[in-house]
Amino acid sequence: MTTQNPIVAHEAVIARTTSWPDYALVDSGGGRKLERYGPYRVVRPEPQCLWTPRLDASHWEEADAVFDPTDEDEAGHWRFRGQPRETWALKWDNVAFKARFTSFRHLAFFPEQAANWDWLRQRAAARPGMRVLNLFGYTGVASLVCAAAGAAVTHVDASKRSVGWARENAELSGLADRPIRWLCEDARRYVHREVRRGAHYDGVILDPPKYGRGPGGEVWRLFEDLPELMQLCSQLLSDKASFFLLNAYAARISGIALAHLLDERMAGRGGRIDWGELALQEDGGGREIGLSFFARWTDGLA
Repeated sequence: MTTQNPIVAHEAVIARTTSWPDYALVDSGGGRKLERYGPYRVVRPEPQCLWTPRLDASHWEEADAVFDPTDEDEAGHWRFRGQPRETWALKWDNVAFKARFTSFRHLAFFPEQAANWDWLRQRAAARPGMRVLNLFGYTGVASLVCAAAGAAVTHVDASKRSVGWARENAELSGLADRPIRWLCEDARRYVHREVRRGAHYDGVILDPPKYGRGPGGEVWRLFEDLPELMQLCSQLLSDKASFFLLNAYAARISGIALAHLLDERMAGRGGRIDWGELALQEDGGGREIGLSFFARWTDGLA
C-alpha cells in the first residue's frame, strides 16, 4: 500500500442526473419542482428554485400528488388527485425498487443519487467480489447497484422499516440471493464493533442524515459525529480498498469541506479525491437543481 496522500481535485464536479425511463425532472420554479415517477407526476417544494417555471400552470395543476410543507424540516402532508397506488415499481438500469409517498416529502429514494449509483456500478464492476459497507443505507438502491455489479454488500440502517423496504427491493430486483447482509443497527455502534473485530471492506458508502436516532435511542448529529465515524470507517478499509463515497444533505456543508475531511482520513493511501455537488437536470437539458454535496476517494486503479 502506498504511503502517499491522496490528490484532491482543484475544481468541483457537478455530477448530473438526467432523466431516465422511470424518472424525470419535468419543470421547476417558484420554489417547487415538478417530477415524473413512472406513471405519476409529483410536485414537491424546492426553495432554491427562485426562477419562473418554464411550463404553463396547467402542467402543474394536473399533477397526481402535491406535497404541502408545514415547516422547513421536511414535515407536511400529501394531496392527491385521484387515488395513486400506495407503492409502485420503478427501475434504474437493472435494479428495481418501490416508490411510495413518505411523510418526509420524498418517495423512498433520492433520484439525484443516480449519478452516484452510476459511479458505484463502475467501481464494483471493475473488481468483482469486493466487499462493500453501506452505512445509513435507507431503502437499499445503492446496495443493490453494487450487488448487481458483483459486490458482497453489508447494508446498515437504523430504521427497521427502511431495512424491510430494502429487502423488498432486493426481491423485486431478483437479487435476494446475492451476498447482501441486511442489518438494522446504529451505524456508529456497528462500525465500532467491526473495528474491534478487525473486519475490512474494499469500499465504503457513507450517506448520513443531518440528524437521526438509532434503534436504541442513539443520537446522530452530522457536524458533531461525522469526523469520528470517518476515522473509524478509514480503519475498516482493506489494503486493496477501491473507494470511499461520502455524501451529505446539509445546508451548512460543502463538497470541499467533505473532501478535506476525507483527505485527512485517507492519509497515506494515495489515490484521488473528487468532490462537488449532485444535481438534477430538467428533462431536455434545461436548468439544474443542486441537492447534495459529495466527496469520492478512489485508489486510482480503475
